[in-house]
Amino acid sequence: MSENAKSAVLSLGGKDYTFPVYDGTVGPSVVDISTFYRDTNAFTYDPGFTATASCESKITYIDGDEGVLLYRGYPIEQLAEHGDFIETCYLLLYGDLPNVSQRKEFETAITYHSMLHEQMTKFFSGFRRDAHPMAVMVGVVGAMSAFYHDSTDINDPQQREIASRRMVAKLPTIAAMAYKYYAGQPLVYPRNDLSYSANFLQMCFAVPCEEYKINPVLSRAMDRIFILHADHEQNASTSTVRLAGSSGANPFACIAAGIACLWGPAHGGANEAALTMLGEIGTPDRIPEFVKRAKDKNDPFRLMGFGHRVYKNYDPRAKIMQKTAHEVLGELGIQDDPLLDVARELEQVALNDEYFVERKLYPNIDFYSGITLRALGFPTTMFTVLFALARTVGWIAQWKEMIEDPHQRIGRPRQLYTGPTHREYKPMSNR
Repeated sequence: MSENAKSAVLSLGGKDYTFPVYDGTVGPSVVDISTFYRDTNAFTYDPGFTATASCESKITYIDGDEGVLLYRGYPIEQLAEHGDFIETCYLLLYGDLPNVSQRKEFETAITYHSMLHEQMTKFFSGFRRDAHPMAVMVGVVGAMSAFYHDSTDINDPQQREIASRRMVAKLPTIAAMAYKYYAGQPLVYPRNDLSYSANFLQMCFAVPCEEYKINPVLSRAMDRIFILHADHEQNASTSTVRLAGSSGANPFACIAAGIACLWGPAHGGANEAALTMLGEIGTPDRIPEFVKRAKDKNDPFRLMGFGHRVYKNYDPRAKIMQKTAHEVLGELGIQDDPLLDVARELEQVALNDEYFVERKLYPNIDFYSGITLRALGFPTTMFTVLFALARTVGWIAQWKEMIEDPHQRIGRPRQLYTGPTHREYKPMSNR
C-alpha cells in the first residue's frame, strides 16, 4: 500500500477535514478514515460494509466489472486448468506456487495428517441422525480445539503453521464423515495413496462391501470445484473469520465461525437454492412461465444461480464450472434426468434472452456447481459442506495474514443509534 499524492477532503459542520488516500497494486484507491471519528466526532455509515476496505491483503483480488479473479496474482482460469488443489493451497498459504521439493513436502504433510483423533469419530454419534451436515461441521470443527491443544497458541508461529496444515488435511475427513453419518453408512477412513480430491470422493462413496474405483474425470472435477471455491476476497464468511480472529480466538473456533456464516442461504447456500429452484420448475416446458415471472417486477420470484453481487460481467469461475459440468455429465452418460434437462434449457435461455444479456444475468458458479455436485451423487444438504471444505484454506490464509499484520486491531464496527433516548425505570406497579 502506497500513499498517493492526492488526499480526500470532507466538509462537516462548516469545517474541512483532510484524509490520506492510498493505492493498492491494482484496484480502487482507499481513503484512510481511521481518524475520522477522533477528528469529527461522527461515524461513517456503510450498511454491509460494501464500500469499506476492512483490511490490507495480498491474497485475492476481484474485479467484478471485468470478470477477473486472481489468487496471489494468478488468474483463476490458469490455476483451474493447469494446476491442482494442493498447489493452490500452497499458493494461498505461502504466496508462491511450490517448486518440486516444496510440493512434495507439503503434499506429504497434508496426506499423512488426514486422519482424525479416534475419539473425534465418536463425537459424530452425539448428533441426531437427521442433523444437517453443516450443523455437524460447525460442531466438530469447533471441537478440534479440545483435541489439538498443541496448536491453539496464536502467538506461536509454529503452532499457527501446525493448525493451518491440520485443518487443510482433516477437513475432508470431517466433511466425509458428516456425510456418512447423515447417510447412515459406516465411516470410511482416508487413504494415503490417493490424491486430495480422489481421497475425499472415496471417503464419501466407498462402502465396505465392494472396492471403490477412482474415476479420474470425476476426481478432477472435484479438484476444480475446490480450486474455484478456495478464496473469494473479503466476503461474509471470510470477514467473520477475520473478525473472530481479531479477538485472539483460537484458529479452530475462527474457522467454525466461518462455516456457520457460510451456512446462510444468501452466501454458501446459493447452489442449493439454485437446484431447489430447478426442482420447482420441474420440466423444460414450464421454463417460459418462470422466466416471465422473473421479468415481472411485481413478482417476488427470482431465478437463483444467475448474476452475482460482485461480478457485473461473466463470473470467471462459472466458465470453468460450465465446462466441468458438461464433462461430468458426459462421463456419467446422464441424459434423462429431468432436473438436468431443465438446467440445460434454462442455461440457453439465460445466455440468449435479451433481458438477461442486457442485465448481464449470466449463469453463475452456483448454477453450474449445483448441477455438477448432483451428478456426482451428493445430496443438496452436502453442497454447502463442500463449499466450506474448499474455502477452509482461504479462511486460514486470511486468518494468518491478519494475525501477522502489525496494524491488526480487534474489530469493532460502530452504529447509527435510532432507539429510545434516556428513560427512567418504573416499578412494576406503575407500568
